[in-house]
Order: sequence, then structure tokens, then C-alpha cells
Amino acid sequence: MEERIDLLKKHKKGLLRIVFSRTGVVILLLLAAVALFLVSQIFFAGLINGIMGGVSIFNIIIIIFLVNTDMDSSAKITWIVVIMLTSVFGALFYLYTNTNNGGKKVKKLCSEMIEKHKSDITQDSDTFTSLQSKSTPTAQLVKYLSNSGAFPVTRHNRVTYYPLGEDKYADMLTELKKAEKFIFMEYFIVDEGRMWGSILHILAEKAKQGVDVRVMYDGTCAISLLPYNYPEMLSKLGIKCKMFSPIKPFVSTHYNYRDHRKILVIDGKVGFNGGVNLADEYINDIVRFGHWKDTAIRVQGKAVDNMTLMFLNMWCLDEKESDHSQFLNMPDCPVFEDEKGYVIPYGDSPLDRDKVGEKVYMDILDRAERYVHIMTPYLILDDELLTALKFSAERGVDTKLILPGIPDKKAVYSLAKTYFRTLMDSGVEIYLYTPGFVHAKMFVSDDIKAVVGTINLDYRSLYHHFECGTYLYDVDSISDIKRDFEQTLSKCERVTYESIKKESFFTKLQGRVMRLFAPLL
Repeated sequence: MEERIDLLKKHKKGLLRIVFSRTGVVILLLLAAVALFLVSQIFFAGLINGIMGGVSIFNIIIIIFLVNTDMDSSAKITWIVVIMLTSVFGALFYLYTNTNNGGKKVKKLCSEMIEKHKSDITQDSDTFTSLQSKSTPTAQLVKYLSNSGAFPVTRHNRVTYYPLGEDKYADMLTELKKAEKFIFMEYFIVDEGRMWGSILHILAEKAKQGVDVRVMYDGTCAISLLPYNYPEMLSKLGIKCKMFSPIKPFVSTHYNYRDHRKILVIDGKVGFNGGVNLADEYINDIVRFGHWKDTAIRVQGKAVDNMTLMFLNMWCLDEKESDHSQFLNMPDCPVFEDEKGYVIPYGDSPLDRDKVGEKVYMDILDRAERYVHIMTPYLILDDELLTALKFSAERGVDTKLILPGIPDKKAVYSLAKTYFRTLMDSGVEIYLYTPGFVHAKMFVSDDIKAVVGTINLDYRSLYHHFECGTYLYDVDSISDIKRDFEQTLSKCERVTYESIKKESFFTKLQGRVMRLFAPLL
């Protein structure tokens, strides 16, 4: 077994991620626009007026069509800027991405999968009635989540909150060793090192014992973290493995939809969710951007079915037949009668018009009475979320944001800073985690509501990624989440108007320019 696992050595690839991103496409469009201008000047000088006139009419038609779509207003502005800068190339690229043939196929598969298995787990009426008697607004949110993708609310679960990735990692290893029937893992990033290596040893041993072990990771890992044939390599260890949406640059329009979820389900009894990926920086075993602050939760009980269903729906997208029943409604699933509160693991898909992740966050902001405390690594806001944050503070709600003190992406960080003054003018308090990088995606409000998951406050998470989170209502561990926020806050430096003034001219300029392209980042 040791020799077989040793064959899975690290392969770093030198391809640049930017080549596969929308940002990379925009750079190519700008270069193409410059080339077109030069060629037209050299070879078609006599026809230049007619050519440019035709191009202008074409661009105007596309912009009129764009303005009348239901796209977010910030995204409309970005596309108009791209078309203005890149002329016909930008307009054609907009048409290409919105034709979205690859995305339409995946969308059809996703909707069919959700509809087919919507009845596999159902809402317990007594649980819903109990919640409704305690909080009608939360019951309304539950109805919304149930309608959006079969995410029923459950009670009598045991929830454990992890303030650091290394805390989750230790319990992951313990729970994995207990697996008897199946292990399902769905992660955005898998990178070889101590964390993944120790997990892989357990997975291989469990597969050898007959446990159904499945691992799914996002296709971006094949750019620089894992060899392209990694699924085949894991299969030699008895582990079923899939790479979600392998990246093929400029071939399909759906490569932009990434699987950003982090889900681990064991025997249908234990589920993990949160921001922690399977790489050594997430457990501070290596240092990349100072101390890595992340959060996660473990759920034990009926709520785990929601995570199992999310995993299976993604796993089976490319399979003609799918039977989830053997993995759901496990008869030996624990029931913790002494645990109060309600738990709803839920997912979000970029392939529908329903921004579930954002709506849950906005529901918390809009209904908060005393406080909303938030940790997020990125801040790239659409108009709706920006308004919700400002209005929360303007109503007198104590609204605090913790962001990284050391960023992982400096250009994106400069963009985030462009929102600081606007938010502060409304009373939002912003803090920077001075020891390092905050990767946590966490909301806590009024000692009674919280979300821990994978959903950042940026366009990537809210519009372009498959995401997941766990909504907690009146659960004991919410006090642990609040305590962690307060302890983290003690290590932060508050952003002031004076500190904003001290930012370099280049940082301010870069942020303003980047904001033009925010929906593409």
C-alpha cells in the first residue's frame, strides 16, 4: 500500500491560471483590438471609415440588447466597458458567452438531477411546525431553501464549530477512520502534502476494506496542483475519483463555472462543511500569507442528508442512471434529542437565476436587530449586497467585517478597498486580520443565526461557482462562532479614514480600474 501511494508524487505544472480565466480572455481581446486597428490602418486605410461605422452599429445593437437583459447592473457596466475597449471582439465574446452552449448542457443536467431526486429527502412537518412557532421569518427562509433545491430544515443534530483548519483536520482524520459504508469528498482544491497525504492513506485503507470511497475535485487543480490523470492514479488505490469540469481554454463557455464546494460525508452520519480545502496552508503547516484563518463545522444527524444529496447530484451529472436511495435516510443515523436548534445545509448553483447564497446573506442582514458580524476573504459586491450591508448599519445594527491583513491577491485586494469609504460612511466597521490571511466565510447575527460555508462576498461565489453553506438557527454552537469572531477581532486593526488616506496612489488607482472589471474577477 505504501509503495502504491508513493506513486502519487507531486507534479507541479507551469501553466498560468490567468490563461484559463475571463481576465485572460479580456487581455487577449484588448491585444486583438490593437491588432485590428493596426491592420486596418496599414491595409484598409481607404475603407476605414466604412469599416468602423459598421463596427459601431454592430456594437450599439449588442449594447442595446445587453442593457435590456436581467443581468446585474455592475456586470452590464463591465461588459459595456469591455465592448468599448475591444470593439467587435468584445461584442462577439459577449454573444459567445451568452449563447453558452456548454453551460446550457450542464444546466439541463443539473436541473434534471435536482428534479429527479427532489423527493429523496423530504421536509418533516413536525420540525417545520416547531420552527414556525419560534420564528416565522426563518420559516419563510426555510421554504425558500426547500423550493430552491430540496434542502429541508432538521433538528436534533449535533454541531461542532472549528475556528481553525487544523482543528477540523484533526477531527476529519478521526471520523474517516470510523467509516464503515461510504466516504464522499468534494473539494475545490486538493494539493499533495502532509494534509492530503495523511487523508489519502486512510482513504486507500478504507477502500481496501470495501468502503465506497469517492473523491471529487475541481478541474482547476489540474492547472498547477495535480497531474491531469490523477483520477486514474487514485483508481489504482480503489478510490473512485472525478475531476469536475476539466479546463479546456477558449473551447467552451462553461469552464467559468467552478465547483467551489467543500463537503465531506461519512456513512450518512457525519458531515463537514466550511472554507477549509485539502492543502497544507489551510492547516498552517506551510506559510503562504501569514497565519491562515479559516473556519468549518461538523454536523452529526439528519442534516447530513442534505450534504449527501448535494454531493451525489454533482457526482452523477455525467451518469445516465443514478440511485441515491442507498446513501440517504440511513436507519442508524444518530438523533441527539438534547440538542436544540435547527440546521439547514444548502447549495447554490451558477446555472440558474436564483442567487441562493446571496439571498441567505441578505436575509440575515435585512432581519438583523442587534448585530451582524462577518468574515470574508474577498469583497467584490454587487449593488444589492452593497445596499444591504449599508442599510444594516444605517438601521443601527452593529455591522462588522473582518478581512485579510495579508492578501493572497493584491490586485483584488485593492479592488476591495474601493468599497471601504462607502461602507464606513454608512456605519459599517471594517477590520483587517493583521497576523495574516482570512479565508473564512462566516456570518453570525443576534446570538441566534449563523452561516458557515464556502460562499465569499464576491462575484465568483455569488454568480459563477457551485457553492454550499450550513445555516444554523438557535444552535448552541452559535455562541462558539460569536466567541471566535470576538477573539479574531482582538487581533485585527480597524480601518479608519486616516488609514484610507495613507494608501498609495497606485493602490487607489489600481482598485478603481479593477472595479470596472469586478464581475470578471
